[in-house]
Amino acid sequence: MQQHNFQVSNPQVSNGQQIAISRSDRWQVHQRLEELEIASTCLRDGSLKVEIHSPLTVIQLRSVLQQFTASRQQLVDWLEQCWQS
Repeated sequence: MQQHNFQVSNPQVSNGQQIAISRSDRWQVHQRLEELEIASTCLRDGSLKVEIHSPLTVIQLRSVLQQFTASRQQLVDWLEQCWQS
């Protein structure tokens, strides 16, 4: 079972998600989401607010979070699992 160092909570805004992620990863995640044209905002409390408008956005968000928070071995295991499918 993979463990990630981020947490998603229900936001005040219906189409946004607030994500608790380490401050060291937050800026890089924010930049990558902006490259993917997914609106996100770094909040003062250290969390990241991400606008979710489609199932594709959810998949892209999960992929970006995994890229920055999973260990190298978890990423290798995930890639090997994809190749076997």
